[in-house]
Amino acid sequence: MSAEKIKAPRGTFDVLGEQEARRASLETCAREILESAGYERIETPAFEATELFARGVGGSTDIVQKEMYTLTDGSGRSLTLRPEGTAPVCRAYVEHGMHKRPAPVKLWYLSSFFRYERAQAGRYRQFWQVGAEALGSDDPALDAESIALLAELLSQMGVSDVRLRISSLGTREARLRYRELLQGHLRSRQDELSDDVRGRIEMNPLRAFDSDHEGTRTVMQSAPRLLDHLDRGDLEHFAEVRSLLDLAGVAYDVDATLVRGLDYYTRTVFEFTSDALGAQSGVGGGGRYDGLVAELGGPATPGMGWAAGIERILLASESRPENEARLDLFIAVGDTTDRAARGLAFATVTAARAAGLTAQMELAGRSLKGQLGYANKLGARYVATMAAAECVLKDMRSGAEQTLASHAVVASVRDALGAGK
Repeated sequence: MSAEKIKAPRGTFDVLGEQEARRASLETCAREILESAGYERIETPAFEATELFARGVGGSTDIVQKEMYTLTDGSGRSLTLRPEGTAPVCRAYVEHGMHKRPAPVKLWYLSSFFRYERAQAGRYRQFWQVGAEALGSDDPALDAESIALLAELLSQMGVSDVRLRISSLGTREARLRYRELLQGHLRSRQDELSDDVRGRIEMNPLRAFDSDHEGTRTVMQSAPRLLDHLDRGDLEHFAEVRSLLDLAGVAYDVDATLVRGLDYYTRTVFEFTSDALGAQSGVGGGGRYDGLVAELGGPATPGMGWAAGIERILLASESRPENEARLDLFIAVGDTTDRAARGLAFATVTAARAAGLTAQMELAGRSLKGQLGYANKLGARYVATMAAAECVLKDMRSGAEQTLASHAVVASVRDALGAGK
């Protein structure tokens, strides 16, 4: 009796070869766009001290309250699989003294993250994000540049039906004053609110704007808007960001109801959506977080950044044929039981790779006919069939064949490919 099959946990997925090609294309695109703008790659650990997210992300957020994968290690320390990327990057910024570098310090990442939430198309419990963080500058031009870079990435990846919403949450002081107004509005009509929103009136009332509850949505239609209660400095900052986006040709809608699910945001916030994704339309977004580094024990440091879901981007992207992997040379063996011929095949495939060719050899004991069919399926440009006494090199496009010594195969293929360029 065979053992019961073990499947991947719900909300996770395997990335197979044909899917990896699209993901690799996205990574290459992100690298070119971000590094050309001065961002350098950073990778943080898959798990961090739980306190990092409790302090940085916010104890009242869904992420901290409901969605984190937290464990206690053998030393009794509480560790959490990273649910988002900004707090870990800021931790690394403080820990490694990056504030001593010329500002802004620009960093980007492409990593896996973990949240316990309802799995659905393009939204998983283990997921991948590409993100960019810039620390050390409060210039509105940094906000606009950051938004424009994500817009360019989505455009180059062919994400369809894209919409950009932007708003401002103001400084923490302005938001605290507004928060009291909003709390008063919610308390006056709390019988109409969902239980979840009612429970958040004291800790995180702004999240009421995200509610899908019909009664709550009705209440929020008449709620005061934060944009109407910003300080002069906040208004000027937001106006400059919009002006720069206009100059860059980045279209947007100002949405006074836009809030982000993390407590650290200040001033500029934004979100890109795609109608191609249906109701759960978010592709990526972010904003400014001028108090986060100080909250994590570092110096007062302004910051601006975003993250976008890899799976969300690919799901919303136009279906485009990927370039097939190039195979320059496949080495077949006339008699797979001939150890001398197999030795020549192994030596030749090794030499071919050292010479910069893509090369494979027969490893499954197929008949010669089966080997040639397999090489054709792989799209091999040339096939060299090894025998003890001679080697036959075949051009798979023209069908032309030539007999030559095994040690001459690599040079012959390189010369032929060079002449064909």
